[in-house]
Amino acid sequence: MTAPGFRPTHVVPGHGMAAWETPDFDRPTVPLDPLLPVQLTERRGDWGRIRCSNGWSAWVDGRRLVAVPQDPPTEQRRLAPGADPRPLLARAEQAVARYRAAVDELTAGDLDAESFRDRTRGLRIGVVVDGESMWLYDGERERWAYCDGTHLDTYAVDEGPQARQSPRTAEDDSGYVRTRLVTRDGER
Repeated sequence: MTAPGFRPTHVVPGHGMAAWETPDFDRPTVPLDPLLPVQLTERRGDWGRIRCSNGWSAWVDGRRLVAVPQDPPTEQRRLAPGADPRPLLARAEQAVARYRAAVDELTAGDLDAESFRDRTRGLRIGVVVDGESMWLYDGERERWAYCDGTHLDTYAVDEGPQARQSPRTAEDDSGYVRTRLVTRDGER
């Protein structure tokens, strides 16, 4: 029996995985079957709390879950306010043109393999066109964007949320001073 509102966000890896009652290695529970659809409901660092279609939940190593691709956004379900797709399309065209020019020089013998690698280093692009739907990789923001011809919406990002760091012992990029350990005599 499937719990109401269950929509899988991930599946268990093909070889199955261990599960725990709490985010603690001392409380194991039954292992999860390979390719079992689950819903990730909470994250605590590398730990992920999952819920199965029958309502049962457990904690797992969230890094090992396999994400289920979601459908692209529709008019009823936009991921973020739409942006004009033309600037990203222009950057994609420029990247393809730069790569094509380097390939032309390499095949003509005007460029050696090392120079080709130097000319194309850092060049990243991804474009998938399927009828009116298009997915573009935005290397500046390290994200995939979906376009329906008029709107460009973030679809997926390269890097997930970072684990919480504890204890904090130094100053971070925002200028926030983290907690420092101090002994009774004031030494660190």
